[in-house]
Amino acid sequence: MDVAVERIAAATEETVEAFARLLPQLSASAAPLDAAALDALLIWPGNHILTACVDGRIVGVLTLVTFPVPTGLRARIEDVVVDESARGHGAGAALIREALRLAETEGARSVDLTSRPDRVSAIRLYERLGFTRRASNTFRYTGAPRLS
Repeated sequence: MDVAVERIAAATEETVEAFARLLPQLSASAAPLDAAALDALLIWPGNHILTACVDGRIVGVLTLVTFPVPTGLRARIEDVVVDESARGHGAGAALIREALRLAETEGARSVDLTSRPDRVSAIRLYERLGFTRRASNTFRYTGAPRLS
């Protein structure tokens, strides 16, 4: 299966359809993206949205986010999803490799990603591509900021 990866620059009917099909496979709580919402993501500084295509059809997406911090330029890979029908055929690896290439080109000092423990196949892929587990905890705050 030949996989073509490209960075998208503007929302199209095809990309909006692809996100509508793929996001629910990643998150049951993710809101659908219309063309305006996708374009807003695409113009955000530091966002790089990649698609993986097989036979002209988008089968996977990935978002690479780069951002400067006092210790240097960092990068994160977010929202990686490959269509269930295309998993195990190299689309995920192709997306990750291109994200790593872009991060390196931009001068990122590191690239981080997270994955739920139950995503065993994805974790194997990340480790095969050179990612290592860090002794770290991930914390998330979803409430209103507390000022006192």
